[in-house]
Amino acid sequence: MSVEAAPYAVDPLSPLSRRFVLHWGEMGSRWGVNRTVAQVHALLFLSGRPMDAEEIAGTLVVARSNVSNSLRELINLKLVRVSHKVGERRDHFETSKDVWELFRTVVRERKAREFDPTVAMLRELSADPGFAAEDAGARQRMQDTLALMTALSSWGEEMLRLEPATLMKVMKLGSRIQKLLRDGDGK
Repeated sequence: MSVEAAPYAVDPLSPLSRRFVLHWGEMGSRWGVNRTVAQVHALLFLSGRPMDAEEIAGTLVVARSNVSNSLRELINLKLVRVSHKVGERRDHFETSKDVWELFRTVVRERKAREFDPTVAMLRELSADPGFAAEDAGARQRMQDTLALMTALSSWGEEMLRLEPATLMKVMKLGSRIQKLLRDGDGK
């Protein structure tokens, strides 16, 4: 008696990998993305290889339509790309295996969707002829917010251009930067 393998039989995730994928899904909902979106991304990241939607659905035990919607969102976020395998008609999906590349992509995409529109709105408000008629305190707070957000934006862009090893060194500096600046001021 022969047993045929299901066409999309998938090696189950190890218990540790499953914990990672499930946790990433929980964190995704806190980051403002659907749980399944985050789980699909985590699965592709851990697998380190292109997977088709059926295989993803089978591994995560979620509806194929949910996987399709999740993949579409991940593609829009530039976290997943379509790839093709020779001799296969199905689309396969993959993500970067480089955690630093993923970090840069997430930061750039979130900045473009969440941060930049606020900077643009604050610039528009400041340029509006009615801005001068606003309460002086409110005007100052809007200008201060614009200045801070513009500085953070420039700093963030500079940080994203650094090589990962250099960026890691900058992050590890932590409170030593404050001490260096304080000592440099003669305090």
